[in-house]
Amino acid sequence: MRHFGQIALQMLDELLPSACILCGGKSRDALCATCCTNYSHRHPARCTCCAIRLPEFSHSPQCGNCLTHPPAFNLTFAATDYAPPIDQLLQALKFHAKLPLAKAFGRLLSELAAPHQAGDLIIAVPLSLERLAERGFNQSLEIARALAQHCKLPLASNVCLRVKHTQTQASLPMHQRRVNMRNAFAVQNSHLINGKRILLVDDVMTTGHTLNELAHCLKRHGASHVTNFVVARTPIR
Repeated sequence: MRHFGQIALQMLDELLPSACILCGGKSRDALCATCCTNYSHRHPARCTCCAIRLPEFSHSPQCGNCLTHPPAFNLTFAATDYAPPIDQLLQALKFHAKLPLAKAFGRLLSELAAPHQAGDLIIAVPLSLERLAERGFNQSLEIARALAQHCKLPLASNVCLRVKHTQTQASLPMHQRRVNMRNAFAVQNSHLINGKRILLVDDVMTTGHTLNELAHCLKRHGASHVTNFVVARTPIR
């Protein structure tokens, strides 16, 4: 499977945007509808709060961690697991600016749980100014932009700021990630989110500390409900 993902990445430059990068078939987006179905296998048992996989025969809709330590966000929907070949496609978007993939991922998220009925406003997890200058774009914002177009919902890019230039979460051990994100976000134009149901968009969710910190900040400034929409969820914390 990993080898297949590597081959797919090698095909990116040749095939985008007129063909599916996974099967090579004709597609208006980077991923065709068939491959979206095949690789966005919606695991039948996920925690409704954080989208972590639950035991197959779990009797609770939430995982033990969310039951004992409820996060600031209310719900999470994940299109798939962070596993080949989707993980490598997300890396191609994030680190190699394969922007047509953002359109495909946005469409994929639009098919989850009728997002246009779950929220009033879409917000992407922001990057710090330093990270944005380094990368040149915010992959989560590009995905959110596509999602907003599909769902006919407003996208607010002038509400959340990342005021703390943190180390990348992936570079830190699990026990340091919560501290790394503490006080990382701020809200401006809070009147835009007062009483609103927010759809918070990110590419990957691992521990959930980033999304939790941002959801906490949004609610502190008046948001009534926060639902996460993420392309991929790590199978375990």
